[in-house]
Amino acid sequence: MIAKSFIITFCSFPAILIFSCVQDKYPLQMTDQTKIYSYLALGDSYTIGESVLSAENFPNQTVQLLKHRGYDFTSPEIVGRTGWTTDELQNNINNRTFSQPYDIVTLLIGVNNQYRGRWVDTYKPAFENLLRHAIQFAGGNAEHVIVLSIPDWGITPFAAGRDRDQIAREIDEYNTANKTISEKYNVNYIDITPWTREAANDPSLVAADGLHPSAKEYKRWSEKLADKIITIIQ
Repeated sequence: MIAKSFIITFCSFPAILIFSCVQDKYPLQMTDQTKIYSYLALGDSYTIGESVLSAENFPNQTVQLLKHRGYDFTSPEIVGRTGWTTDELQNNINNRTFSQPYDIVTLLIGVNNQYRGRWVDTYKPAFENLLRHAIQFAGGNAEHVIVLSIPDWGITPFAAGRDRDQIAREIDEYNTANKTISEKYNVNYIDITPWTREAANDPSLVAADGLHPSAKEYKRWSEKLADKIITIIQ
């Protein structure tokens, strides 16, 4: 639904007291209050928010931002677990009942494929199949699906002693693959990887476990995601 902004203006009348026209400094944000939106988030530890509070993961932060802007969302349905590869996410989807269609579906998966040393060529068909499911869950509407790129865990303290350059190259290869497939299916794509690399010089962007993003980092993803969702549902 379209969020309309109205400027309320009070004009002067010729009388004993003369009032100048005044504009409301803060336009009212009018949204369709009868619509309640649903959101399905598919992924792994980055989606559930390993090492941060549940309210601080990016799906929940996104919904809170959207509610603040006048869009009523139910709590996000999150399907993910720490350590999951594309295979494990697919297996869970195959054995789960979904309340489709969802108004918004996000997909962020692949870091554990890379971590386990799997070739990117084996990731491509698995990711494509998951993306097809995501579109199906969105009622067949590819425009309502958003893919997030894979973060670069190689810059975290957890990766100390590993070949950080190799990790970065492989993450880039995986993201080139999922972006190309996303473009093929005309879904939305948000590249969060450059932000995650800023953690090399900003420890506050990494959670206490030294590996996963902090609530502060998830907030940046959520702001970008909320902006994108608004353009989709307006």
